Amino acid sequence: MGEGDSQLILFKGKQIRQVFHDDEWFFSIVDVIEAITGTERPRQYWNDLKKQLTEKEGFSELSDFIVQLKMPSSDGKKYNTDAVNTETLFRIVQSIPSPKAEPFKKWLAKVAYERIQEFQNPEIAIKRALLIYKVKGYSDEWINARIQTIVSRKELTREWAKRGIKEGMEYAILTDIISKGTFGLGIQEHKKLKGLNLRTHNLRDHMSPLELALTMLGETTTAELARNTDAQGFKDNEYAATTGGKIAGDTRKSIEKKLGKPVVTRQNFLNSSEEKQEKLPSK
Repeated sequence: MGEGDSQLILFKGKQIRQVFHDDEWFFSIVDVIEAITGTERPRQYWNDLKKQLTEKEGFSELSDFIVQLKMPSSDGKKYNTDAVNTETLFRIVQSIPSPKAEPFKKWLAKVAYERIQEFQNPEIAIKRALLIYKVKGYSDEWINARIQTIVSRKELTREWAKRGIKEGMEYAILTDIISKGTFGLGIQEHKKLKGLNLRTHNLRDHMSPLELALTMLGETTTAELARNTDAQGFKDNEYAATTGGKIAGDTRKSIEKKLGKPVVTRQNFLNSSEEKQEKLPSK
């Protein structure tokens, strides 16, 4: 994991955002409050709780450990959000009167332990992702391809971070360039083709194994080109992304010529409430 990497974790069906900062995971306080209390106004609840805690001895010390970190929101953008590490979160949760507080603390302790293990041994994180996809019903072939794209993506973003690319907008622009070169479609266009929600669905979780393989080729090639040319700044890396995408795109066209059909399809892995199996969105 690298500085600023983010993940979603679940407690009782509620999503909690976390960001890797100063070599440990920091959790969104408002997400935790919503998960524990069920309130529809978690930000207001947190503001009120801060005022209450201010009157208690020791909160001034506690507030020193609250940091603002950029976390993804439902609109796809990242905003500064109050976040704390595991130890500080325990202290805050103790002040929340809810029957879910104790189960949450046990769950948090387990999650924190698992994250420490993953940091020390990344293979554990990969195994956990593998298990999650297996439970969701994905095939072994698909899971293998998906895990490889996770690894290649991490490698690419690591290169971008070292070469002065700003996380967020510039990452998104370069990713879109690779996608257009590889598939002839930008990320949003690809999602629309598959009938996915533009904000909530992860495109790669709905790609075919062949689409995933080409995605990995485009990103791995881009990372290698950036290293070989010592690309610095957006312009240099834009060239690497364009070239990497074109190489993957040329490969796609060769495959399509042999197969006699397009690689990019409307196929997705959305589950039908009745059939619980793969389906195609209606044309």
